[in-house]
Amino acid sequence: MEIFLIGFALAMDSAAVSIAIGSKYKKINAVTILKIAIFFGIFQGVMPAIGFMLGGIFSSFVDSIDHYIAFVILLYLGYRMIREAQSNDFEEGVVDLKNGTLLILAIATSIDALAIGITFSFQEIDIWYAVSIIAGVTFLLCIIAVYLGKYLGGFLEDKAEYLGGIILIGLGFKILLEGIR
Repeated sequence: MEIFLIGFALAMDSAAVSIAIGSKYKKINAVTILKIAIFFGIFQGVMPAIGFMLGGIFSSFVDSIDHYIAFVILLYLGYRMIREAQSNDFEEGVVDLKNGTLLILAIATSIDALAIGITFSFQEIDIWYAVSIIAGVTFLLCIIAVYLGKYLGGFLEDKAEYLGGIILIGLGFKILLEGIR
């Protein structure tokens, strides 16, 4: 269940951008929506795997304080997501829907997932299961988000960011409390 929550929280950046895309491009077709979801889903899935490998390099050195590190990373990411929601500049980032633009947006929205992958290396997590859940959740949420953007406009963009931030902060506290015990 925790992996689904993390996947949901991580997908909120991509979902917010997808809502912005839907609200900006009202006549977007299904093929383009799938392309958007694939870009975001792949990068949200690949980045934790990279972070996991990087974290694995030094996890044995920080074994006694790994829960503090995970807590700080999740707290920071959650705080940053909430701050981004307050800036409310989602639509300005969507210049066009070319592959290059989507690649940049996918990388930018998945940097948090890289940091989450590092926290995964401190825990006993099946990284391939986690990666597939995160990618799948992001893929599905992005499809839904584009349609929400088409029909509801930009009303939900910042709410998705707030929710993702709150979930990450909550998971950070959970990991900290489990590590202290």
